Amino acid sequence: SGSHQDAIAKGMKYRENGTARWNVPYLPIDPKDIGREYDGDIIRINSQSGKGGIGFLLEKKFGISLPPKLREIVGYAVKDVSDKQHRELTPDDVYGIFNGSFVNIFSPLRVLETHYTQKDGEISASVTTLMHGKKSVTEGHGNGRLDSVSAALMELLGTEFSILDYSEQALEQGSKSNAMSYLEIGINGTVSWGVGVHSDIIMSSVYALVSAVNRGLQEKK
Repeated sequence: SGSHQDAIAKGMKYRENGTARWNVPYLPIDPKDIGREYDGDIIRINSQSGKGGIGFLLEKKFGISLPPKLREIVGYAVKDVSDKQHRELTPDDVYGIFNGSFVNIFSPLRVLETHYTQKDGEISASVTTLMHGKKSVTEGHGNGRLDSVSAALMELLGTEFSILDYSEQALEQGSKSNAMSYLEIGINGTVSWGVGVHSDIIMSSVYALVSAVNRGLQEKK
C-alpha cells in the first residue's frame, strides 16, 4: 500500500546516512542479501502506491529528485494511469508518465528564443514565441531573467500568473550535464507545475515556466 511504500522509502533514505544496522520498516532483511534490489524488485507501482514510493523510484532509477509538493502531484498522475489501465506500472512507465505530463511541455505555447539586456539593475527580455502557428516577439522587464520572461509571457497571453516555487538540479555530473528545473505557478485560480530540461540552466528554467503555463492553460479548458 501507499503507507507501506512511504515508510520503506523513508527507511531507505535514512540508511543513506551510514547506518550499519538494517532497520527498514516492513523489510525484515536487506533485499541485496538475496540478490535483489528494493527499487526494481520489491516496489510495486499501482493505484494504491504512495508518493514516497514513486518519488523514491524516480530518484534511484533516474536521478530525479522531485520537490515534495510536485512528488505528490506526480504520484496522483501515476496512480490515475495505473487505475485506468488496471495494472502495475514499471519504472519506465512511471518515468514516461512524468516526462510526458510535466517535462518540456510546448503546446500550445513554445518559446523559440530569448535575448536579454540589462540597464540600471533591471533585466529586459525579448522573447520569441510560437502559439497556434503564430510567431510573436514580446518584451518583458523584471528583476532577473526568469522574472522578465514571465512578464513577457503575461503580456503575450493577457493572463496574470505568479511564480510560487522554484528549484533545480543537475541530472548528471560534468560540464555537459543537463539541468532540470522545477517550477510552480499560480494561474487562473489554481496552481500548476512544470519541469524544464536543457543544458543551459536559464533555458531549463524558462522551459519549466512554459511547461507550467501550458499545463495551467490546459487545466482551464
